[in-house]
Amino acid sequence: MAVEEDTRRTPEPPTGPLTEAQAERMFADMNDVIRAGEEMRRLRAEMIRLFADLGWTQDRIARLTGMSQPAVSKQVTKHKGDDPSPPPRLSLDQHDAPWLEGRLWGLAEEISETLHDTAHCTRYVNAVARGRKHFTPQNVDELRRLVEADLRLHRTALPDGHRHAYDEISRALDTAAPSAPTPAESPSARRTLARQIQRAGLREDA
Repeated sequence: MAVEEDTRRTPEPPTGPLTEAQAERMFADMNDVIRAGEEMRRLRAEMIRLFADLGWTQDRIARLTGMSQPAVSKQVTKHKGDDPSPPPRLSLDQHDAPWLEGRLWGLAEEISETLHDTAHCTRYVNAVARGRKHFTPQNVDELRRLVEADLRLHRTALPDGHRHAYDEISRALDTAAPSAPTPAESPSARRTLARQIQRAGLREDA
């Protein structure tokens, strides 16, 4: 009878090396990765349509994304009946917040790589890549402080173009954006485009 009672007893949480708080953190990290994966899939689908609108062939997009041509075609045709939107501007001189945040992100990545991951902004950059950091106003301010610290402390190791880019981005973030039509792309797509164009620009200037 005692054996039957033991089998029905609710087991107590383990009190060994893995605490409840640690288990909660572990599952939270897993959930972050899952959410980041879902967000990245949506972003990839939007970027595929964007490059198709820019005139890139489906075969070319398939090769670059590692997807099959039919899979790319499915993404493109899914929104074929939507109202056509003009191709995005690809110049750095744009002042909406997502674009400027993307430029700041790209600059931080270049600083991190130049300083061999010893930069103050490296942990933030890695957190963004893993979906653990999002571009809230508070997080953007934090990234700005980290980039400023790296530019100040590693002035001789970083090209002058990094400081020039940061000053330009910082001034634009501190001033109200001029009135302009709302971009057709999502904020995530705007950040991704600006990030890559900013990195390409810094490398050309180096």
